[in-house]
Amino acid sequence: MSYPQLQVFGLAGIPEISHGDDLAALILQAAEGQGTPLEDRDILVVTQKIVSKAEGRTVDLNQVEPSEFAQTLAAQWDKDPRHVEVVLRESRRIVKMDRGVIITETKHGLICANAGVDASNVPGEECLSLLPEDPDASAGDLRRRIREQSRVTVAILISDTFSRPWRNGTTDVAIGCAGINPLRDYRGQEDPYGNLLRVSIAAVADQLTGAAELLTNKTSGIPVVVIRGFAYEETTDTGQALVRDAMLDLFR
Repeated sequence: MSYPQLQVFGLAGIPEISHGDDLAALILQAAEGQGTPLEDRDILVVTQKIVSKAEGRTVDLNQVEPSEFAQTLAAQWDKDPRHVEVVLRESRRIVKMDRGVIITETKHGLICANAGVDASNVPGEECLSLLPEDPDASAGDLRRRIREQSRVTVAILISDTFSRPWRNGTTDVAIGCAGINPLRDYRGQEDPYGNLLRVSIAAVADQLTGAAELLTNKTSGIPVVVIRGFAYEETTDTGQALVRDAMLDLFR
């Protein structure tokens, strides 16, 4: 019997990433090494942290001079003023500050805690990870280099962990993508009962990264997941398609 199914598996054996490392080569080596070579139309979910490390998007707090504003905020919530300063530098605007949490809009237009600045899974107590300068460009470059090195065409999703309004817990979302339409538009189609769908647009990129996070999580040491068997539309659309226009946002 034929039935819909997906394969979701992690790539083990990817080493600690440093600035300048060839992620495409390391991913291909890991896939071959565990007997699961990449195939055309695979989707690779790559955690933001290893992309940032490879691109040198880390900050040594010893090199940060906090502004007066950062020092004031840090004093209110017993935080490291240097960390707060980095968050401010990575932000386009502050959306909300309360209870020691800073919600910002990043330079990419993403709304998240601390502008995506993170100290987890980064070596050294005085080091922070920043989001890639352009996650979509990073995804596109990684896709191109995998194709050049293997002649396999894949889609790339760069994932990061976001909290959600009105919901407890975090989940991974796509902050960059290449080779896959991040949205699936059902408008104009009929459901199995003949009802016309008028507003349904699924964020398939976020759904896929959320599934991958079950394997990548915070402690697994698995920074890349392969999703195989998902029928996606190959387009030039980027992760920016997931960012709601301010004019359509009821909460701005």
